[in-house]
Amino acid sequence: MNEWAIIGVPTSAGAHHAGQDLAPAALRAAGLPGRLQRAGLAITDAGDLPGAIFTADRAHPAARNVAAVARVAGEVADAVAAATGAGKVPFVLGGDCTITIGAVAGLLRGHPDAGLIYLDGDTDVGVPGDGSGILDSMGISHMLGRGASELTHLGGTAPLLEPARLAIIGADPRETTDAGRDYLAEAGVDLQEAPAFMADPQRAAKRAVTAVTAASDRYLVHFDIDVVDSGDLPLGNFPHYGSGVSLDAAFGALRVLCSDPAFAGLVLTEVNPTHDPAGSELARLVDGLSEAVRA
Repeated sequence: MNEWAIIGVPTSAGAHHAGQDLAPAALRAAGLPGRLQRAGLAITDAGDLPGAIFTADRAHPAARNVAAVARVAGEVADAVAAATGAGKVPFVLGGDCTITIGAVAGLLRGHPDAGLIYLDGDTDVGVPGDGSGILDSMGISHMLGRGASELTHLGGTAPLLEPARLAIIGADPRETTDAGRDYLAEAGVDLQEAPAFMADPQRAAKRAVTAVTAASDRYLVHFDIDVVDSGDLPLGNFPHYGSGVSLDAAFGALRVLCSDPAFAGLVLTEVNPTHDPAGSELARLVDGLSEAVRA
């Protein structure tokens, strides 16, 4: 059995508002560690990192809460590097999407050619100064070397991630501009948006694996649950009504991504428990996740 290390990151510092900081505790309370064990995984729960809570941060409108976001990402990098160095598969429970910058940086310490498959409702190619200043919408840009230096240089040099080692799947086409698509295409990033993904989710996942492993010996999977249509699973911190993918399709793709020999870790982001007072949607998520990563 693979031994997985759960790393909780209770942060909403890079988000639009607070709430995601509650997710690691809520997912544990919903029984995630036990379900993973019953799915055949050996689980070590490393507890939570200090995390950070969203603040309005009007003093830095181009890159809100960048100091807190960079601190948390650095702590995630250290925790992921420690887990992989001990031969464990990190399962990072966020928290907003900026934690994936740290997770990639941590994996790269032991696997310098590591890649990333980004299952997300957004391509996250914003840059400081072009909109809201919410860093949660800029993760890909920072990993590819454009943005706030505190994050672009988290791994020491920029870019943190070579474009050939990145694939994005499931993104809502309404949330990416033509300029954003052109940027990704010119960089050489493999992009499959939601309509193409829904045509054959498992095929889309296999294509992403093929693209990334052509240049990488290991890869991390980023799973932002806002890739799922909010009418199906209203847990995502940022809503995608009528243009997201189905929950079953997302889990089908995740099953492919997590079963490949090059799979090296999973980051779960954007769960906002305040959207689910009864806990029924969290239960659906926990059930599906445990089946998708079953040993």
